[in-house]
Amino acid sequence: MANQENCMRVTRLSAKRRAAEALSDQPQQQPPAKQKRVVLGEISSNVLGSSSLKSCSEPRTRARSRKSSKFSSSNLIPASEKTPEEDVVGPPKVSNDDIDAVSNDPQMCGPYVTGIYEYLRNMEQEEKRRPQGDYMQKIQKDVSANMRGILVDWLVELAEEFKVVSDTLYLTISHIDRFLSTKPINRQRLQLLGVSAMLIASKYEEIDPKPVEKFCDMTENTYTKHEVVEMEAEVLKTLNYEMGNPTAKTFLRRFTRVAQGNSKNPNLQLEFLGYYLAELSLLDYGCVKFLPSMVAASVIFLAKFTIHPKKHPWNSSLQSYTGYKPSDLKECVLRIQDLQLDRRGGSLVAVKNKYKQHKYKCVSTLTSLSEIPASYFEDVNER
Repeated sequence: MANQENCMRVTRLSAKRRAAEALSDQPQQQPPAKQKRVVLGEISSNVLGSSSLKSCSEPRTRARSRKSSKFSSSNLIPASEKTPEEDVVGPPKVSNDDIDAVSNDPQMCGPYVTGIYEYLRNMEQEEKRRPQGDYMQKIQKDVSANMRGILVDWLVELAEEFKVVSDTLYLTISHIDRFLSTKPINRQRLQLLGVSAMLIASKYEEIDPKPVEKFCDMTENTYTKHEVVEMEAEVLKTLNYEMGNPTAKTFLRRFTRVAQGNSKNPNLQLEFLGYYLAELSLLDYGCVKFLPSMVAASVIFLAKFTIHPKKHPWNSSLQSYTGYKPSDLKECVLRIQDLQLDRRGGSLVAVKNKYKQHKYKCVSTLTSLSEIPASYFEDVNER
């Protein structure tokens, strides 16, 4: 019995020895190396392009309004820290006939931009996205056009205080006009409507919108947090949660590029003057009836006339890209010019003071001639 157990033990040992020898004859495989985690500082320029990323600790920018589809250090600067010069949309170095072929703005998406702007032009005309041009007469009983102007003037100051992007301000005014076109409101709640509309627009446009408490503080706690939130809900329901719609600023970006043509350097004076005139139009209830694209085109017309009064401000390229002839713009242009020349005796100065700053090239100090030649409103193909 003992001999049998010894024999089995020897057999097992022999089998293990043969298996070990067989393995030793084969090339040994190296264990897979652990993949090293790549950090941002080690990413080559071939991956990111010619520019480099800034520190990860810096906040991301609002992608909708940045100029380049590639990574660049300027794109990582928050909107509140960018200077006006950095926020302008420079023209591409191409001819007017090919204005959409090249662009450093992700909102001017090359082959898609024409379709995008056709869609926006159709959207701006949808009834659900348009305020009534006569809502003060038809809907409102306790609020006047002058009160609306005072509210907008205050919201311009609030936007500067909060350092929100300009799209937030335009969208705020759009929400206010659409709400007032539907529901009557008493004057005691008009400012409440204003802060609630900006709160909604901030959530739609900003990366880091201000909390409700900040808006209450700006009203010197005239309204409680509960009241602001309740009004916010009321605005959302009244507008059927249709919060996004094109504004004059939406179209002004593209029209400004077209106006600058094939210039190699952006004309900052023209751009800032356009921004100034467009914000002036927000103050005037009389401009509510005009489509945002018409306001943007009229602003370009008047800005060019202000800078070069002896040169016809319109051309075939502008007519083609805006879709408006000079004769289409006459009423809107003259209305905005009245605001520029203070012909309406307005006491609202927030926009004017804002654009008196040197960072905006002091464009609010510029004035146009009192009369625009009638020939400038003739159609381009008739000249």
